[in-house]
Amino acid sequence: MGTELPDASEGLDLVTIYESNETNAQVESQFIRGVLEAGGVPAIIVGGAGMPNLPCEVRVPQSRFAEAERLIADAQAAGPQAAEEAERASEGAE
Repeated sequence: MGTELPDASEGLDLVTIYESNETNAQVESQFIRGVLEAGGVPAIIVGGAGMPNLPCEVRVPQSRFAEAERLIADAQAAGPQAAEEAERASEGAE
């Protein structure tokens, strides 16, 4: 059995979709990651509370960047009321 090399395609490269140094950056990053993951786009948070001198970033696979942008725009357009309704619906499903 030979050693398999990991997939090195560009589509797996992570790119930053959100970056902020603001005081609410960690909370905003968690919200954005939640929106993306709920939409099926994997996302990670880099920086934040453990590294206060660095910006907080949300990164997604390069191949999913356009989809991630759309999900974030849809969530922003829906506003806080839609988020509250989705939370209530998920609580009822449990």
